[in-house]
Amino acid sequence: MARILMTGASGGIGTSLRKLLRPIYPDLVLSDLRPPADLGKHETFKAADLADIAQVEAICEGVDGILHFGGYSVEGPWDSILQSNIIGGYNLFEAARKQGVKRVIFASSNHAVGFYPRHHRIGTDVTARPDSRYGVSKVFGEAVGALYADKHGLKVTCIRIGNFGEVPLDHRRLSIWLKPEDLVQLCRIGLEHPDIHFEIVYGASWNERSWWDNHRAFDLGYRPTGRAEDFREHAMAEQAKLPPDTVGDFYQGGAFCGMEFDGDASRVWKPG
Repeated sequence: MARILMTGASGGIGTSLRKLLRPIYPDLVLSDLRPPADLGKHETFKAADLADIAQVEAICEGVDGILHFGGYSVEGPWDSILQSNIIGGYNLFEAARKQGVKRVIFASSNHAVGFYPRHHRIGTDVTARPDSRYGVSKVFGEAVGALYADKHGLKVTCIRIGNFGEVPLDHRRLSIWLKPEDLVQLCRIGLEHPDIHFEIVYGASWNERSWWDNHRAFDLGYRPTGRAEDFREHAMAEQAKLPPDTVGDFYQGGAFCGMEFDGDASRVWKPG
């Protein structure tokens, strides 16, 4: 079996995925700044700071594929984003090249294109419209992934993750929900599909309200099992508890778009 490294193993996605991936990839190496609180005695963990290239090279040694979920996972101060996601992301790809890693799955985000209006259906080939410093870092990661695929032959898959979880939590998430098992399926495509060179796909389940054309993922064999509409009543009940957000409710990126917004408010459609 291939040896797979997963960064961000102590985060929310990493915690869920490592339990689902263990039966598929028994030789799974986990990494983060700190070990998961529930680390099992049969699990392999190697601590690393992504901003330190030597530490990243060490965890990449002897690895065949990388699931890169590490980094700063929400909007935050520039220096935090810079160290964890910009420098850390570059270090991950460079260490993979130096250590002869064959494949990298990069956890991108819907926030790389969050400033597209919700009424605008988009594919993966649109111009980046990040909604935050966090979104900018994901655009950077996709660009570095393309560079290392084209220049160094690394096989790279970028997954623009929507909202990962057991159920969609509100109205917006009915359009972008990603069931954990469906993310596993996308990771397996990135690690195993023979035709991968450089790909961008959306990390979304079967969402009938989706704003995204994800045909490339389906071309590669993706068949999501989660259906957001099965949780419609729950999501809409939770939505009713939330205050309106003039900016966030218009754009795909939601609240990330409204944070610190002092742009042209006339561009935001207002009902009535």
